[in-house]
Amino acid sequence: MHIMEGYLPGIWSLFWFLVSMPFLLYGMYQVKKVFRDRREALPLLAVAGAFVFVLSSLKLPSITGSCSHPTGTGLAAILFGPAAASILGVIVLLYQALFLAHGGLSTLGANVFSMGIAGPLAAYGIYRAGRRLNLNTYATVFLAAAIADLSTYVVTSLQLALAFPAGAGGVWASFVAFGSIFAITQVPLAILEGVVTGLIFKYIIDLRPDILVRLNVLPAQAVARVKEARA
Repeated sequence: MHIMEGYLPGIWSLFWFLVSMPFLLYGMYQVKKVFRDRREALPLLAVAGAFVFVLSSLKLPSITGSCSHPTGTGLAAILFGPAAASILGVIVLLYQALFLAHGGLSTLGANVFSMGIAGPLAAYGIYRAGRRLNLNTYATVFLAAAIADLSTYVVTSLQLALAFPAGAGGVWASFVAFGSIFAITQVPLAILEGVVTGLIFKYIIDLRPDILVRLNVLPAQAVARVKEARA
């Protein structure tokens, strides 16, 4: 999925850098708050970052100039919010661009927006909506992670379509072409990512439910209900 170095025209590379910048500035503020006010959650923040790194490094061949892989950003967005997840995303993407030739520096803004911003926003919105509707916790986590994954690829398809509109049909035709090719590998990957994220969330509930309560991810009553349902 990471758009490779030099693939986007300069104007689009600059555009996505500028669009991503306000989100990243706010994300730095949110991460700073975690360091200042929630130091007990720092190990979990590190785990969420490692989860993003490992999953987004599992590349499968896809369309020329890109690839398919899970993103891992849904878990971070659920635990720490989309702004903090964007900082984890940019750290992972920068490391991958510099040391793994996965993505690129000139395309960092576009990759950050699709994987580090759009995906986490989708995950956070779905998780909060699921909590408000009192849906099953694990089903909500699954949907949040899976749709965050798919949202990332939808945005990547749009980014590529805007930069390379088709001669016949323009941006829309190009968007459909890019999205169709991504979907072949991404739909099963998104389902798998949703399942894995749900299992990790279950592990966190078992191990440190108090952290979830302090981070306002789940109220204590909801943690108790989840545990009772599994008993």
